[in-house]
Amino acid sequence: MNYQQTLDWMFAQLPMYQREGKTAFKKDLSNTFAFSKELGFPEKRFKSIHVGGTNGKGSTSHMLASILQEAGYKVGLYTSPHLKNFTERIRINGNEIPKRKVSSFINKNKDFLENQKLSFFEMTVGLAFDYFASQKVDIAIIEVGLGGRLDSTNILTPEVSVITNIGLDHTHFLGETLPEIAYEKAGIIKKNIPVIIGEEQEEVKNVFVAKADECKSSIHFASDVDKSYKTDLLGDYQKNNTKTAVEAIRKLKGFDVSEENIKKGLLNVVNNTNLKGRWQVLQNNPKVICDTAHNKEGLSVVLKQLKKENFKKIHFVLGVVSDKKLEDILPLFPKEATYYFSKPDIPRGMSEQVLQEKAAFFELIGKKYFSVSEAYKMALTNANQQDIIYVGGSTFVVAEII
Repeated sequence: MNYQQTLDWMFAQLPMYQREGKTAFKKDLSNTFAFSKELGFPEKRFKSIHVGGTNGKGSTSHMLASILQEAGYKVGLYTSPHLKNFTERIRINGNEIPKRKVSSFINKNKDFLENQKLSFFEMTVGLAFDYFASQKVDIAIIEVGLGGRLDSTNILTPEVSVITNIGLDHTHFLGETLPEIAYEKAGIIKKNIPVIIGEEQEEVKNVFVAKADECKSSIHFASDVDKSYKTDLLGDYQKNNTKTAVEAIRKLKGFDVSEENIKKGLLNVVNNTNLKGRWQVLQNNPKVICDTAHNKEGLSVVLKQLKKENFKKIHFVLGVVSDKKLEDILPLFPKEATYYFSKPDIPRGMSEQVLQEKAAFFELIGKKYFSVSEAYKMALTNANQQDIIYVGGSTFVVAEII
């Protein structure tokens, strides 16, 4: 199979969570362990930092990779989902995995993958770990896909575990309360491995402390750190992520990272790792900002920051996935704005009709559009130079216009 045929085959295997939703979520790690054994346990052949949490885990992962690259290390970076190309998920020093490596890996292991009925995410994790091991990275930053305890990435024993924060997202998998979700996220805490918690939250602190005690792991709350750092990532929410990344680097043993490496790494995240979609300004006059924030905690920070911008009028190009609890997020949006409702181009995208009807209940008024690109074009047509256009609500909405 060539690269495109390989991707088509991977996407067609078992339903993929990012596209399909709940049916793709598996409740144990047996497939991942079996695949790891088949590959010769690649995760044991490189050092790693494991990054979980509800919001900020992607940005924090990119910050960690950037800092370690500035220190001269060969750094693997595994993140999900991708915005444009599948290969964005697996990078070394900012360079995406070559397409031929994806094709050859799947072709070589196809019989095993079919017989074992691996999911898209399980085979992608195997591909990433195998690639990092074969390329002899000094360290890899591995972002959790969903939850933690039962996530395919959780076969790792990292040098440091990181949990950024806890919010109400993916409640149909992880639990309806913050402590329930924290329990799943705390599943990445390993025996005698230090853990960094990005934000100290009263409702869940005890969950993390109890798990760290059980694992005899030292626990550190990055929000206790007074010093703040500058970064080229523009969202206000990045302040917490910089502290989390720096605290993780401080607890990482056996790597020589200077204060200068930390400063330069944080100021060159986009250049070093090619991160996109985090408070990204796509143009000016009118100013267009896109952001992948998609839950209550993430959107509340982003919308607060939007209020600080100077604009005459604001236009929202909005789309969400069908399992989103709209009663949690729609009240956050301003009523004095023009809305362009659209459906992300994935099976689990919420229809623009449903989104428009639900939004009207919260007095958010606008027209509906069949596609994100159509909605975005109309916003660009309607906005004048003093206006702002915000594109978001879902990673998949941002992916279509970036």
